[in-house]
Amino acid sequence: MATTIAVSGKGGVGKTTVAALLIRLLKEQRKGPVLAVDADPNSNLNELLGLPTPETIGDIREETQQALLNLPPTMTKETYLSLRIQECILESTGFDLLTMGRQEGPGCYCYINHLLRGYLDGLHRNYRYVVIDNEAGMEHLSRRTTQNVDLLLIVSDVSQASLQAAGRIHKLAHHLKLKIGRSYLLLNRVPASALREGASPNPIAALPPTVEANLAATGLDLLGLIPRDDWLEEFSLTARPIWDLPEDSLALRTLAGLLGQIPGLGVTFPAASVAAAAGGGSGPLS
Repeated sequence: MATTIAVSGKGGVGKTTVAALLIRLLKEQRKGPVLAVDADPNSNLNELLGLPTPETIGDIREETQQALLNLPPTMTKETYLSLRIQECILESTGFDLLTMGRQEGPGCYCYINHLLRGYLDGLHRNYRYVVIDNEAGMEHLSRRTTQNVDLLLIVSDVSQASLQAAGRIHKLAHHLKLKIGRSYLLLNRVPASALREGASPNPIAALPPTVEANLAATGLDLLGLIPRDDWLEEFSLTARPIWDLPEDSLALRTLAGLLGQIPGLGVTFPAASVAAAAGGGSGPLS
């Protein structure tokens, strides 16, 4: 059974970038294929992974609503839906991408969603890891699969609005009764100056004084801080895929070190402190 990792957070905090970095790191583990699931209606994970614009589950759902009425007698509804989902999976070396797309339009989709849920649950068994780039509202986790989420990473920057959103996502997961093993907060785009060698032993202390209180209010355990990475800033401007990111990227090295600290995740990245990472080159804009 796959280890399922969901990444969520307010729009604009770097959630999809963190998901893409995670997919790259897991692929480099060479422990089996990774299924990347883009469950954000904005649907741009494919761009970070260097893949073309995909057909989505949302597209199939709308089409299937009509197609199920005109199937040939020799094809079951389950077979038809299975074939269509296989056609929208983008395959790449070491990972595949499935894009959920938009929510339902008008009408009843209960039967189609039931078929989808069963198929997606079965699909997970073909992969070692499933990484879900999830919307902040968590609807896809609550409605598209019955699988447990082993790890929920909620991404935020240091702003009050983003941290409040992280807290709401955490509470919503409990309200929806999602089956989540562990949940952590990742504080993203932290000024690298606060993390370099010689800075305060408590990096939070170098941030605005309201940050620590806002962190506590989320109710989440803090996994760690990811520094602002000029390489990623440059990549976002030029639309380059995450695979081209150099190995000395601050964000990549730091996330690798943080993931290696999570027990039971099955990854053994080289130990690298945030301070050590932040002490290196910060990219083309430094």
